[in-house]
Amino acid sequence: MIAEPELSSRTTLQRESESHSEPDNDLENQRRGSGGSLPKRRRNQSEKGRRRASVCSRQERRNGNRQRDGDVEAVTLFEVVRMGKSAMQFVVNDWIEEYKQDRDTALLDLIIFFIQCSGCRGMVTAEVFQNMHNPDIKRKMTEEFDEETGLQYKKFMVYPWILNVTWPLDLDSGDYPLTMTGPYWKKFKSNFCEFLSVLIQHCQFTIVHDEYLMDTVISLLTGLSDSQVRAFRHTSTLAAMKLMTALINVSLSLRVQLQNSQRQCEVEMIDKRPTKKLETFLQKKKEIIEKQENIENLMNAIFKGIFLHRYRDALPEIRAICIEEIGMWMKSCSDRFLTDSYLKYVGWTLHDKQSEVRLKCLIGLLGLYSDKDHCSKMDLFTCRFKDRIISMTLDKESEVAVQAIKVLILMLQNCEEVLTSRDCEQLYHFVYSVHRPVALAAGEFLHKKLFGSRESEVQDEMPEKREKLIHNLSHIKTLVNFYQESEDSARSAYLVDSLWDCSASILKDWKSMTTLLLEGGDPEDEALTHLQKKALVEIMLSTIRQAAEGHPPGGRCLGKKVQMMKERKSLIDDRAKLTEHFIVLLPQLLAKYSADGEEVITVNLLQIPQYFDLESYDTAQLEEHLDKLLKQLKAIVEQQTDSEVLEFCSKAYLVLSNEGLPTRSQVASAKIQLFDQLVGKFNKLLKNFLHKGDGFTDAESHQMWSTLKRITTFHNAHDITQWNLLSSTCKLLKSDLEKGNTSEQIIIQAILCSYYYIMWQLSKASEGTSSKDLQESLSKQIRVFCQIFRQYLSNSISTIKEQAFIVLCDLLLVFSHEVLSSGSEKTEPFAYVPDSALQSELVAFVLDRVFVAQESELLDKDEERKVGKLHQRRNLLAAFCKLIVFSVVEMDIAADIFKQYIKYFIDYGDIIKETLSRTRQIDKIQCAKTLIQSLKQLFNELLQGQASSLDRWSQPFTSIKDLARRFSLTFGLDQLKTREAMAMLHKNGIEFAFKDGSLKGKNQPPLNMAFLDILSEFSPKLLKTDKRTVYNYLERFVTDQMAAENGEEWLPLIAYRRSLLDCRDDDTDSTSSSDRSAPSPVQQKSQTTSLKRKLQIEGGVSEAGANEEQNVKISPRSLTPWSMSTVQKENENWENRKKGHPLEKDGMQLLHSELGTTSMRNTGEPMEENLAELVEGDLDDLNEILDIDND
Repeated sequence: MIAEPELSSRTTLQRESESHSEPDNDLENQRRGSGGSLPKRRRNQSEKGRRRASVCSRQERRNGNRQRDGDVEAVTLFEVVRMGKSAMQFVVNDWIEEYKQDRDTALLDLIIFFIQCSGCRGMVTAEVFQNMHNPDIKRKMTEEFDEETGLQYKKFMVYPWILNVTWPLDLDSGDYPLTMTGPYWKKFKSNFCEFLSVLIQHCQFTIVHDEYLMDTVISLLTGLSDSQVRAFRHTSTLAAMKLMTALINVSLSLRVQLQNSQRQCEVEMIDKRPTKKLETFLQKKKEIIEKQENIENLMNAIFKGIFLHRYRDALPEIRAICIEEIGMWMKSCSDRFLTDSYLKYVGWTLHDKQSEVRLKCLIGLLGLYSDKDHCSKMDLFTCRFKDRIISMTLDKESEVAVQAIKVLILMLQNCEEVLTSRDCEQLYHFVYSVHRPVALAAGEFLHKKLFGSRESEVQDEMPEKREKLIHNLSHIKTLVNFYQESEDSARSAYLVDSLWDCSASILKDWKSMTTLLLEGGDPEDEALTHLQKKALVEIMLSTIRQAAEGHPPGGRCLGKKVQMMKERKSLIDDRAKLTEHFIVLLPQLLAKYSADGEEVITVNLLQIPQYFDLESYDTAQLEEHLDKLLKQLKAIVEQQTDSEVLEFCSKAYLVLSNEGLPTRSQVASAKIQLFDQLVGKFNKLLKNFLHKGDGFTDAESHQMWSTLKRITTFHNAHDITQWNLLSSTCKLLKSDLEKGNTSEQIIIQAILCSYYYIMWQLSKASEGTSSKDLQESLSKQIRVFCQIFRQYLSNSISTIKEQAFIVLCDLLLVFSHEVLSSGSEKTEPFAYVPDSALQSELVAFVLDRVFVAQESELLDKDEERKVGKLHQRRNLLAAFCKLIVFSVVEMDIAADIFKQYIKYFIDYGDIIKETLSRTRQIDKIQCAKTLIQSLKQLFNELLQGQASSLDRWSQPFTSIKDLARRFSLTFGLDQLKTREAMAMLHKNGIEFAFKDGSLKGKNQPPLNMAFLDILSEFSPKLLKTDKRTVYNYLERFVTDQMAAENGEEWLPLIAYRRSLLDCRDDDTDSTSSSDRSAPSPVQQKSQTTSLKRKLQIEGGVSEAGANEEQNVKISPRSLTPWSMSTVQKENENWENRKKGHPLEKDGMQLLHSELGTTSMRNTGEPMEENLAELVEGDLDDLNEILDIDND
């Protein structure tokens, strides 16, 4: 028996001592029966052979240089491959030499190598079978588990042996060399594959054809690949597929030899006389044919014995290996493997559930479709599986979708008329995908489809410059038509980014684009329509942005990417080119399209200056062109009243006048000239208006509005406080408040202009650039304008009211103590605090304008208008909530907002929830008071609506309980942090519930008793010790008669008391508080006696216990079964706690005096250490909040 001891461990790297036992008698007899041709295998010879395989060369062996990895010496093929430090050629050569000397020994080493590569730590034994027809052979080909030893056995035939492999069960844990990570294993797979490839390459002329080595190896791999252990299947399948690839290379080499031999024979046969040389060539040809047939048989054995079973293995890694290799076989040996009988396996696997396998299929098809000759052999496959490949572009894995699109690109390029127009349309929309790799692949497909054929013609003909311009004009028109017909025609930036890598020469041809926009193209071609020009300008702006910034549009970024030097240089060159081109032509484009009233085109053109690179040019070069641009901008400002156009004009002025630019002074003088003209016109119109006193005519009103709108738009981004517009707008607003003869558009612009003026003054004051007089005037102006805006809150026109509200909220926020104190010290004197009347007006405005009746919204059928109104209302609510968050208004005002949380959750739930969270971070106790106040308001409203009969099961009441539950959840899970807040909340709730207790008459519950049902939603947020304290506070309001009542109207009190006691025993004794029945007199008497006896026993324990017994009052409210068991249980727990955590005598007396009638006791449930060791100071604070004393 030839045995191999425990093999290499997967987790440790210790020195292994490899030793073989004496040969088995069967193997020895076999060797002797062969005429002594096989020498007896000896221990020293085996050691020498394995160690010879571990060194790089014999010279290194003689020099004593051994390969080591740390402390591990390479003594086996497995270790040499694992370390990867030896050149595979030397390793293979040494093994071949050993094989020639003793092929059984060398072959057994190779077998052990495959077993070790599978991660097997067990034992390998081999025996030679004597009879091929022995019926016991099939019985031995088994794989079984020995329950006694806990080992697994596998017997299988490896010609001429029967191998028996033993391993522990953990081999199938998924941790074996091919899957292991770490420095020793990261290159194992590549080294393993390289070893097999080099082995076949060096053996291709001799050993491969000896009908012994390959037969044995293939038998071994076939047996291992059929194992239930995935480590064996995975390793053997990888080895078999790599051997198959290597054998195909050998077959191809033999084909070349056969062709050469055939030509040599044909040359010798010209003389038509047999010669010795011809016989040699014929004999050589015969040998080559025999070798070819042998290789074919080996390949068939691997394909049928391993591939056909493993390409559908349960393990996706094994399926991926099979599909990856068959793709290589088809590409390298297309005449044999590139047939429908082999292609079907790839086609079937396209439907695999694992993305890794699908990806390998597509990668294999990429290599096939890249060759036109191969495509001609795949017509049936293409027709059958084309739809599947198209559907894979929608794969959930973006990499699979990318490769599917690339396969379709090759189909489009090399397969004529395979893809229909409908197929192509399914791929076009991927250029707008948010996944950039998918979009780039789709952009390449679109480029091939739209420009591919004509671009190749141009490259062949090399046209002149004029012809190239016409060629690009045609491409641009095609692109515009595609963009215009696309469903996603509002995302030009996505389209440009998708085409940027493959169509950059077309997209950067701004000369052709401006030629089309200025209608300077070929006179024979049709001019662009209005929609086409609009689409072209959008595409052109996107190309400019892409060239200047160099990153994808928003939503398609791949994270932070460091730009290479080449990319940065390309960006600089592109910005220089677009600046040089558009600084000349942009004034012409603006003049053409602004005069035609094309606001959309004008807006896009006005965004171009922000991408200019003006730093690389001096003033002399730019002065003339810049002057034309500034004049055109001024003309647009004077002509246009569109808000977006004016905004981008203002932004263009701002960009051109940035600090450090050589154009700043020229642009600054142009701005002053423009502002002088606008402010002068406004003052003149205002003077005429104030002089007349009877309002504007329609023409004058339009002039005033348009002028003031231009000023306001520029005032947002430019400091024009030197023209002192505030006095003019103040006069206008005061006149309107007195007479009301000004249009709403003018008033809105005047409000905004005044707001911008004050903000610019505050900015200058914070920077210290304003004088003392201006600072003093700013304080007065703030108060004056807050009063003006306050008066506009009662205006009859809703748009004016809403604008005044938003501006007023912003001013109150900016000039609040909290905001100003966080900035410069110079702005603190400007703080403005709104009075209580103003705060009430603000919250009344919000309730009136924001929380509108939902029925009125249902009457509006225009969805777009409904969304616009909702957006405006959300802005109003957010503006007011910011005042709450920054403590500008009192927090208790927020109760009117918080009570709307459930009713308007869909529209404003996110805003209210965030406001609630911020207020709780500011002051937990005040936030709790605000929440309970909102619940009390809703409860009072419900009482007024239902009169004296309050239905606790009605929908309004349950909605209040739901709101309380939502409020409770916002306090989180950390009860220690919210302890005082919860105590204050329960205190206020209890006081509210027992308020006006005598209004309903004697023997009737208080009017607000049902509020305790709502308050019980907050009980789970109390600590168990705090529940007793709150319970004691509740008992101060509960009379003996109340405690004895158990009617339906008293259920809120019963439920609330039970939620505070929170005892596990009580929960198991009774189902719910509403189902309790009054105890019998016998039960009451027995329980009273036991309570007294218990208190007397406790009195002997400590003085505090005696004091406690004197203070306990036996009343009917304490005689219910559940309350009695609770008192007894908690008295015992309290005594146990005192023993485990003793307190000082003075502290205990203080605690009892503060608790009054009952001491705070712990429940029977175990508590965390930090909760059990509460210091008496914390209890004092909590009792002080609840105001518990001895009164």
